[in-house]
Amino acid sequence: MNKIPPFDLSEQYKLIGEAVNSAALQVLASGKYIGGAWVEQFEEQFARYIGTNHCIACNSGTDALYLTLRALGVGAGDEVITTPFTFVATAEVISAVGATPVFVDIEADTFNLNLAAVAAAITDRTRAVIPVHLFGAPVDMTRLMTIAQARNLFVIEDCAQATGAEWAGQKVGSIGHIGCFSYYPTKNLGACGDGGSITTNDVALHDRLRRLRDHGRRGAYYYEELGVNSRLDAIQAAILQVKLTHLDTWNQQRQDIADRYQQLLSPIPGLTLPQSIANGKSVWNQYTIRVQEQTADPADSQRDRLRAKLQEKGVLSAVYYPLALHLQPAYQSLGYQPGQLPEAERASREVLSLPMFPELTADQQEQVAYALKDCLSAV
Repeated sequence: MNKIPPFDLSEQYKLIGEAVNSAALQVLASGKYIGGAWVEQFEEQFARYIGTNHCIACNSGTDALYLTLRALGVGAGDEVITTPFTFVATAEVISAVGATPVFVDIEADTFNLNLAAVAAAITDRTRAVIPVHLFGAPVDMTRLMTIAQARNLFVIEDCAQATGAEWAGQKVGSIGHIGCFSYYPTKNLGACGDGGSITTNDVALHDRLRRLRDHGRRGAYYYEELGVNSRLDAIQAAILQVKLTHLDTWNQQRQDIADRYQQLLSPIPGLTLPQSIANGKSVWNQYTIRVQEQTADPADSQRDRLRAKLQEKGVLSAVYYPLALHLQPAYQSLGYQPGQLPEAERASREVLSLPMFPELTADQQEQVAYALKDCLSAV
């Protein structure tokens, strides 16, 4: 039995390996491994792709968020509103600069921030909102920008899972004040290692971010402020240049796979499928279904039983995320209680991400659908 993984980078490498190897070898032969032309070229290309004036490359999506908060002057005494249903980095960076993350609930159908809850959570201490375009699906940026502008708040788009996604015809990362991207290998645009970048139209922010990512220096051995070492290396920049030329094709393939999943899975009872977003274009970093709860006992999870049976049949899946951030041990000091953010908590008990990568075949998807139908009848 051939196993179907959640993501298979080896298939991508088979298609573009020669170009990736050539790009990496050119960098190695140049002897210039940090900064330089390769990084600058990628920054220009990515800014043009997103539709912003500037791109600042760094060494991870986490650092992109951290550097952004530093550049905006967010710190002790400030609050930043965000979602509890995301990777920990989104909230972790808020804490890292000394600010307080304020978690609000999510929408049941999109898994994205509930914007009514965002508006209700704003206080005199609120400095920014970090919307996460989760699983590749965009937040309603029109409404969010209206809320933020009325209260003079920064909007920092967490685009880690959504490179190429659009809201109202505009790419995410170009709508808020700043966009933050991750090039972790499993992202839609992934490096062969860690990487990240920040996009903005603000010249002053661009200049400060460039200093902060390189120890706060303005020139050789002249340090205007204290920064960090967060540079994207030249080999990763060269590889990302190769991959960027394929990104729209890969995103379209993901859309085709999502459409096929909809056709194959819609007749199966007991599942809630992701839906398209009006005015938005998802890039389907994940195809995440809900497995409806059968009991209130968290130790007796229909989702977890289904996942185990799928694995027995060679279909590997993932759970993003099994415990919402407001209930994580690291954030117990904030005082959130179970039941306080019910949609995020319910999602953490029900979500299951099926195999999703551009090279996933129709036959593999049929195997996934058959296994789901068969396993659901047994749990």
